[in-house]
Amino acid sequence: STQSTGSSGINAEYGGGLHEKQEPFLEWAITLTNTTDLPHVFSVSYGDVERSLSPEYMTRINTEFQKLGLRGIYILFASGDDGAGCHNFNDTAYTFEPQYPASSPYVTTVGGTQFTAIFSDVNEEGNDISGGGFSNQFAMPKWQQETVGKYLNTTANLPDAKYFNPNMRAYPDVSAMSDDFWIIIDRILMNVAGTSAATPTVAGLVSMANDARLNAGKPVLGFLNPFIYQNPQIFFDVTLGSPSQACWLDDLEGYPVAEGWDPVTGFGTPDYNKLIAAAMQYYN
Repeated sequence: STQSTGSSGINAEYGGGLHEKQEPFLEWAITLTNTTDLPHVFSVSYGDVERSLSPEYMTRINTEFQKLGLRGIYILFASGDDGAGCHNFNDTAYTFEPQYPASSPYVTTVGGTQFTAIFSDVNEEGNDISGGGFSNQFAMPKWQQETVGKYLNTTANLPDAKYFNPNMRAYPDVSAMSDDFWIIIDRILMNVAGTSAATPTVAGLVSMANDARLNAGKPVLGFLNPFIYQNPQIFFDVTLGSPSQACWLDDLEGYPVAEGWDPVTGFGTPDYNKLIAAAMQYYN
């Protein structure tokens, strides 16, 4: 089933089902492509590990994502809750485990943060479960090469390059609160956590930016990532927190949080007022 809300259209996809023993992302993407009247923003809190899908299958899904982007429709995916991830080849060989569609260059990927102290909103830090890293399948797009290159060239205590491919698509792009997240279901207050909560939060904010543009007679933002990477000033830069989780059985940490973009929090969490201001000036 799906739920839709917001005048400029946020659609949160909760559909189940399997395709090649995985989530039916291709079937879903083709359905969107073949639908005339769609919301401008989709938020999806599902994913698979890249390794479990064929390159041809993921490339085919990416084609549908590109078609949607050309229509001014963009999709936000949760980055996952396994940090850098971990794939154990044998007792002594490991590699990080990127997620898909979070690693697709044609979606916006959302990581997670948390407050630095319980019951305090003084500051944010990266949530070490926040999924992030580098694809093993998709090349790094031009719009993030300079930003990610700076992280790789200036950040201390990076993991050994044998665990990841620094030339590939890096994610997440942004982040939002992903811990002690309070929601109401059937009038019952519940506490949840994870990037599945962070992603619709960001989707709501960018949908409000679309509303502001539409009300001013401007088109929607369209494919979001170039706008994000051209406007790092609209985010609260999260620079605190432990490295992301990875192969904890071998005491192997993931990626460290850093100034600017990093593979735990992306550019950080959106500042609503700055987001709206930049969106109103953006020419797509």
